[in-house]
Amino acid sequence: MPKMKARKGLLKRFKVTGSGKVVRQRSFGTHLMSTKNAKRRRRISGQAVITGKAAKSIKRDMCA
Repeated sequence: MPKMKARKGLLKRFKVTGSGKVVRQRSFGTHLMSTKNAKRRRRISGQAVITGKAAKSIKRDMCA
């Protein structure tokens, strides 16, 4: 049976850290930034960790 193909959309949107956590970029950070306050811009610029069943399914689909 051939290998399963990885989902290319997931590979572009998520990364797995060295310790195995799944991280993603936060949304709303591409345009209209001048109307957002500094605290909000700093929060948006960081990455968010995905946990639970969602992380498990993302890992499975990335490495499938």
